[in-house]
Amino acid sequence: MNHRRLVGIDLGIASAHTVRVLDGEGTTLAKRKAWPTLESLGEIEAAALDGCPPGTRLEVVMEPTGPAWMPIAVFFTTRGHVVHRVSSAKAHDLRRFLSRHTKTNGIDADTLARLPLFDPAGLQPLVLPTAERAALDRRVRVTDRLTEQGAVHKRRIKDLTRQLMPMTPLTGDLGVADLAVLERYADPNALVRAGEKRLTTLIAKSSNGQQGTDRARQWIDAAGASIELYAGHPAVAFADLAAEIATEVRLLRAVQTELTAHAAERESCYRWVDPAQLARSLPGVADVSGPALVAAMGDPTRFARGKQFRSFTGLVPKASETGDTDRKGQPMSKAGSSLLRTTLVRAADNARRTDPQLARIYYIQMVERGKDHLGAVCVVAANLAERFWAVMHRGMPYVICDTDGRPVDPDEAKAIIAAHWTVPADVRARRRSKKAGKAPQTVRTGQRLRGDLPRHQSIDQHDTHRQHQPQRRTA
Repeated sequence: MNHRRLVGIDLGIASAHTVRVLDGEGTTLAKRKAWPTLESLGEIEAAALDGCPPGTRLEVVMEPTGPAWMPIAVFFTTRGHVVHRVSSAKAHDLRRFLSRHTKTNGIDADTLARLPLFDPAGLQPLVLPTAERAALDRRVRVTDRLTEQGAVHKRRIKDLTRQLMPMTPLTGDLGVADLAVLERYADPNALVRAGEKRLTTLIAKSSNGQQGTDRARQWIDAAGASIELYAGHPAVAFADLAAEIATEVRLLRAVQTELTAHAAERESCYRWVDPAQLARSLPGVADVSGPALVAAMGDPTRFARGKQFRSFTGLVPKASETGDTDRKGQPMSKAGSSLLRTTLVRAADNARRTDPQLARIYYIQMVERGKDHLGAVCVVAANLAERFWAVMHRGMPYVICDTDGRPVDPDEAKAIIAAHWTVPADVRARRRSKKAGKAPQTVRTGQRLRGDLPRHQSIDQHDTHRQHQPQRRTA
């Protein structure tokens, strides 16, 4: 008898979970509904193991539907069963193949249960993190979310201020003194009535003496220009806009207060997971990037090679090959965590300025391959991901070396980059300009271009041949 048991669970957020139990040949054995309670999930386990010998392990497959997957994963993993958390895209593609014109909860659960039969090599068992790694993951996520919310409030404050005062002095970062002024005197009329002396005192106190009379005069000039421009037009509600700005300032301060507290806890959790701070030994990885990378990677031993972690980041190009044609330059797969990719790209932009090997990769992509800045940085980020895996897998800090593999100090590394791997200004300007176009990649004689050249014909011969062709006249 076939005692393999496949359990597909279509998770519901506010409704019951739909469960299908199959054997190893794909025959449906049970159809159930379940709730995230110990009694309900215990009934599912008993129904799936009915008639199986002791020690049979269930293969549970589900999608990462909101927070609903966690209770299911905890219940079945603690009982020794294998849990697979598959991407929604993979389940969607298989469901369209099995049932193109119908979608129900039962069909979704049945599709998930059949995934181990269709793609056994594409499923990886879910490994739940330890207490330290789970705490770090939560702190990293909440600090990232609070950072984004703070940025949203800052943009809103700047937009509202620009509407109130078109000649706003908020041309750079939003400082503490600026928030103090906007919270009290966002209304241009109130700002002018406050006067230069009172405003200077407020700005100096808020900025610890770093700003004063000049900044106060900038605000008063902007308020005066706004009053003169609008001339009391009823469409511009000064008082209401000022009240909304004050609300945004208070919300921003609340977010920043919470962010500070969570960032401190994030640092504490990071020290437990990475006591030697190996992640921060990589170039370009700082206080925020180190915990984010460690939390996103999880246990480094689950990746057998650095290339697997590189694919996990989504920084690898898609593959498009058919016959003798292998199309290069495909877009990135963007699989995996967007926070992990963003962290690696930001770290790579700094790392290529301090690591000669990464600077060389950036130089080749910009100068020889014709990529723009972002494309070149993404290639550097993919290489940085492999180096990060090697550091965490070996348990040894990163050592900056020159292109020959010789360890160098930071000053010598920057000198090497300045002498050999600095992108010329004209090349950078050409990559930035969309009108000038990009330099084509170097194509060797005999290499096919887009599949339309014979193998014995070079690109120069192809261009010469085109020059002798009669030009088609347009109507």
